Amino acid sequence: MNRSQTLKIFWMIVALTIVAAVIDMPKTLLVKLNLGPVKIDHTFYRPDFDLKMGNTEIKKDLNLKYGLDLAGGAQLVYEADTSKLKSADIPDALNSLKDNIERRVNLFGVSESSVQLSEQNGKHRLLVELPGVENINQAIDLIGKTAQLDFKGEVNIPANATASATIYDLFSKDYGLTGSNLVKAAVSFDPNTSQPVVSLEFNADGAKKFETATKDMLNKRLAIFLDNELISYPTVNTVIPDGKAIIQGNFDIKAAKALSAQLNAGALPVRIKLIQQTQVGATLGKDSIAKGVTAGIVGLLVVAFFMIANYGKLGLIADLCLIIYGLITLALYKLIPVTLTFPGIVGFLLSIGMAVDGNILIFERLKEELRKGRPWQVALELGFSRAWTSIRDANSCTIITGLILFNPFNWSFLNSSGMVRGFAITLILGILVGLFTSIVVSRTLLRLFAVKKL
Repeated sequence: MNRSQTLKIFWMIVALTIVAAVIDMPKTLLVKLNLGPVKIDHTFYRPDFDLKMGNTEIKKDLNLKYGLDLAGGAQLVYEADTSKLKSADIPDALNSLKDNIERRVNLFGVSESSVQLSEQNGKHRLLVELPGVENINQAIDLIGKTAQLDFKGEVNIPANATASATIYDLFSKDYGLTGSNLVKAAVSFDPNTSQPVVSLEFNADGAKKFETATKDMLNKRLAIFLDNELISYPTVNTVIPDGKAIIQGNFDIKAAKALSAQLNAGALPVRIKLIQQTQVGATLGKDSIAKGVTAGIVGLLVVAFFMIANYGKLGLIADLCLIIYGLITLALYKLIPVTLTFPGIVGFLLSIGMAVDGNILIFERLKEELRKGRPWQVALELGFSRAWTSIRDANSCTIITGLILFNPFNWSFLNSSGMVRGFAITLILGILVGLFTSIVVSRTLLRLFAVKKL
């Protein structure tokens, strides 16, 4: 690669580092400096991430997200009673339960909550983590209440009341048709259009009520409320006497599945029992953050000193790569975003050592080539190419292990703990960024600035 191409890559690295540094800034940064004639007293504000493209607007919160162990909050463990369900219906019932609980948690205003299903000794459990929640009893009351599914008809509102009317005024005709009358909702496909639709099946009592409702609401809308939240309002096209109906709309398969899950959440008989509750204080979280930051700083300093002591000026380049590595990694934590837990911080610290490990392999290979009498540039390129296979294989094995710990497909026979997943995701991200800094950044800096003697 000629010098002009290397310079292009170098300036791209500089630009990427500057962007990462801006993202990593706190929302406000106060800088005070008084050195003789040089006096600075200024507050810098981090720009907001607000991207507009036509009618699309993307906003991003660039603050770090902390998990339960760092932010404090509540952890609740529920056991689901699936004894009354058929085996074939259990997966759908549990997924509907999970969706319902997630919706309740979002109503509670917890932005970094975690709701996970697991199975232990044949028992189905639901783990709910609510960072920042101080009133654990309020969270228990919200999560544990029975879901309420209602079907209500459209009414005519007087013209003088239209301006102040709400959705509950518009759909207020009650036929006594609730989730207790719904046997099951499922996704199917219209045989004429092949479009996804949601099919409903009511019990005998529900079929009679639904026939009355459809007769009364013919060519009008019948609204569906879940916990007083409007989820759909299809138009009734025909009277339905047999208790089997189809909700048509401009659904894609994802939207149809979501609506089906919401309907089942108020219909399937899945009772949950609280078997464990834990309150984590915010003070413990702050203490963990402080210790994690201290450990990170100590780890970086020790690694930086080791590299300089062993490789001199080349070690300085490795340390500069390590700084760039830290800036990019932290920026990714904010952009993805990654919810940081204490095991996640441990994963980051572990990946620091692995990031430097690549430079060590490269420098040792470089030494070997120089001992053979190779010219500097030749030795540099050979050192990188021969170290790459070792770096690739070692990091690939660790990434595979990280993926197993992260369990991206939620396989029941693998880990599903949020803490372990936090460790896995920070480790995987750290390895990927470390590969970039070791191979691309380090090589570019060595090509441009390295001395020709070790």
